[in-house]
Amino acid sequence: MDRTNRTHRSTKTYKFYALIVIIAAMAGFFIVANAQDPVLEEERKALEAELEKYEKQIEEQEAEIAKLKKQGNTLQSEINKLNANIISLNAKIKATNLSIKKLNDEIKLTQSKINSTGKDIDFNQKALAEVLRNIYENERRGTVEIFLANDNLSDFMNNLNGLMKVQDNLKTVLRRIVDLKQGLVDAKESLALERTDAQELKNYMDSQKSTVQKTQTQKNSLLKTTKGKESEYQKMLVETKKTAAEIRSRIFRMLGGGELPFGEAVKIAQAAERATGVRAAFILAILTQESAINGTIGANLGKCYYNTPRNNGSKTVMSNSQKPAFLRFMEELKMNPDTTPVSCPIASDGAYGGAMGPAQFMPTTWELYESRVAEVTGADPASPFNNFDAFTATALYLKDGLTSCKQIYSSSFSQENCAAAKYYAGKNYKSYMSVGRYGYRVADRAVKFEDDIETISG
Repeated sequence: MDRTNRTHRSTKTYKFYALIVIIAAMAGFFIVANAQDPVLEEERKALEAELEKYEKQIEEQEAEIAKLKKQGNTLQSEINKLNANIISLNAKIKATNLSIKKLNDEIKLTQSKINSTGKDIDFNQKALAEVLRNIYENERRGTVEIFLANDNLSDFMNNLNGLMKVQDNLKTVLRRIVDLKQGLVDAKESLALERTDAQELKNYMDSQKSTVQKTQTQKNSLLKTTKGKESEYQKMLVETKKTAAEIRSRIFRMLGGGELPFGEAVKIAQAAERATGVRAAFILAILTQESAINGTIGANLGKCYYNTPRNNGSKTVMSNSQKPAFLRFMEELKMNPDTTPVSCPIASDGAYGGAMGPAQFMPTTWELYESRVAEVTGADPASPFNNFDAFTATALYLKDGLTSCKQIYSSSFSQENCAAAKYYAGKNYKSYMSVGRYGYRVADRAVKFEDDIETISG
């Protein structure tokens, strides 16, 4: 074998090693590219500081309202409560507006990460293909041929060691691709939650604006009707108690599109509360419908079937990873999987559907709670489509979150805010606790449900 051929092979080997160096360098490039912009970081900190100021103001007003509630039902205390409510609501509107700005920045950053990760995956896959091709070409050569291609024994050993190092680097590249793909899945799920939450934030702010106007009108009406006299207010109070029947019969719409009278929902939630220690108002707040399409509550939930094709493509409503658990439940419950409704996918985000029943548990998540629910309710088997089982599963899920949240936060509001955010976003829960975001909305709704429960129980 002539020297020219040996030089050619040696050059190929050097190119091979150089490729690995390029891979490492490029991987480092993408990590640096994802780093936070110092200017944006300063803006984020300023936004969070301003948001914290309003959150503190809201907390102070809520504490004042709680104190006034304990003073009894007098005209002056009611006026004071309404005034405190108006201050609190205006602070919530300002805080929610800041949350919307912050969330929009998060959405842009998440989308940027998705784009960058996509490019990173593409680069690593191309590099991997080139590495595999080179390994294949080198492994086709026998040991004797490799030895003859080198001028001396040290070159031969260096090349063999280099080949082993390349194979180790190959494992690193493979692991990186797997990690990147998982990161991409996580980022897309996060983006789907952020986009949903962005719309809910806007809805929440609009509702707070409407509530401010109603509260102001309520205050003016109260002063006009009572003419500032305590005796007239007490007469009004007697009439107000009649609203308990109206609250009890009000339709309670659940996450999965189910409906039942509020009074019945309270009884089921209270049974779950006695079994788990999670208060009924919090359970109801979680189960309340969050999503809507064109203003129609429940339009995108419980309207699909597990094996229905998505957009006439090869994918179905429910992901393949969820189907085995779902089909097992269907067999146990003697239900037809083809006619049992589940949640629809979020088409704009590419997210799968398949959540089941009033509490919208995914099949693999229901597996984790199925036996625990059965122990509480006595069901054999427990069903995600049964109201009591679904309420109990929600309570158990929330209890797990509350256990860890109680170690972090002191107030019951913050604990429930934290647990609700974990219920919604898992490990990324902290992003969903600020004013107007999912955890806060649920905790806020729980306060209102508690008032309603007290009214119908009084």
